[in-house]
Amino acid sequence: MFFFPLFDENATSRRPVIVWLIIAACVFTFFWQQSLDGIAAEVAIYQFGFVPAIALQGETLPAEFIIVPSWATFITSMFLHGGWLHLGGNMLYLWIFGDNVEDSMGRGRFIVFYLLCGALAALAQGLIDPSSQVPMVGASGGIAGVLGAYLMLHPKAAVRCLFIVIVFFRFINLPAWLVLGGWIGLQFAAAPQSFSGDGGGVAYIAHIGGFLAGLALIPFFKKSHISLFDRGQPPKTWSGRPISFDKMKQDARKRFRRSTNQSMRSSIPSSKPNRPKGPWG
Repeated sequence: MFFFPLFDENATSRRPVIVWLIIAACVFTFFWQQSLDGIAAEVAIYQFGFVPAIALQGETLPAEFIIVPSWATFITSMFLHGGWLHLGGNMLYLWIFGDNVEDSMGRGRFIVFYLLCGALAALAQGLIDPSSQVPMVGASGGIAGVLGAYLMLHPKAAVRCLFIVIVFFRFINLPAWLVLGGWIGLQFAAAPQSFSGDGGGVAYIAHIGGFLAGLALIPFFKKSHISLFDRGQPPKTWSGRPISFDKMKQDARKRFRRSTNQSMRSSIPSSKPNRPKGPWG
């Protein structure tokens, strides 16, 4: 039994341009990775990925392979991915939850917030084994920070999920605190695998580090008039009743058709009309 988030019902006051640009950059970089042959692709992972032994202990690549300084890999590693599922899962979570976080702090602050969460996530993973020569890539750390911030901002927001029990599935609404709380709970449950070296290539500690960074930083990055924990929002009830496929299609269309009028609502920053919208580390 598990649930898979599809989109939320939490409107924004303007278009999430930075989220779109990050998604575009990650997709473009992944296609560039796919264009490389096997050896070149592996070399690129070491050139731009975060390698603890290089970034934290001063080891170096052969001079002819060095393209960026070691400290820059805290950032460049966030735009590389290890496969289609890795990329797709990361971009889905960023698309669902990133727009409201960007909206809460503005575009400039969001860039700094996202990159800082990603860098702190990489540092957390690297501190487990600073001598590790295994490169870490992926946007999961920065996106985990976004999830932590979203949980602090909108724990009561409705998230449309695909709920699967063995071979049966249904569409239901769940509160964000349950969806995101469940996600971070799974990361903590799997974290011991990172210490045993049996984590299957997933940087669970980076996820946890990024998430905690998002929780801690959002009060300092959000706009002053934005409240935490959905204060002032009416309480929501969660019946758990299934949602028909036709209703899902209607709500998904509303999510994809963002109207011009909604993009102009930035003049009313506290107003959030009901609009459906649609992590390997």
